[in-house]
Amino acid sequence: MGFYDFAVQDTTGKNISLSEYHGKVLLIVNTATHCGFTPQYKGLQELYDAYREKGFEILDFPCNQFGKQAPGSAEEISSFCTLQYHTTFKQFAKIEVNGTGEIPLYTFLKSEQKGVLGSNIKWNFTKFLIDKQGNVVNRYGPDKKPEIIKADIEKLLVI
Repeated sequence: MGFYDFAVQDTTGKNISLSEYHGKVLLIVNTATHCGFTPQYKGLQELYDAYREKGFEILDFPCNQFGKQAPGSAEEISSFCTLQYHTTFKQFAKIEVNGTGEIPLYTFLKSEQKGVLGSNIKWNFTKFLIDKQGNVVNRYGPDKKPEIIKADIEKLLVI
């Protein structure tokens, strides 16, 4: 299976095929609203604002697996992100990224790009960069701020 063969649920539970993103550069992030890395939403939104017109999308997957730092309903999480960080990129249903409950997309992403701890996700705000053909080209740990990824995004967008 390739990247575009997967479907994920949006915040209403509707299945969204990732094939809808074919031809775009993507940054996939597992996020949390009550985490030390939560201020990265600001940098993510800045990246989105800078590159969305050039074919860049951010896919936000709230994850409550690490220290229960993404409590609340999809509506509460979305409201927090919009009010606190003015996010406008696509947010999906809350997921698990490790273990028996992890969604198939994350099983695939982790198999394509291992991290410092092997394949498991270390914490919230781990990021995966996907090129226009659906290849997982890089993985960034939570400590890598969004602005550090800027040059890698520009290379894939051919700016």
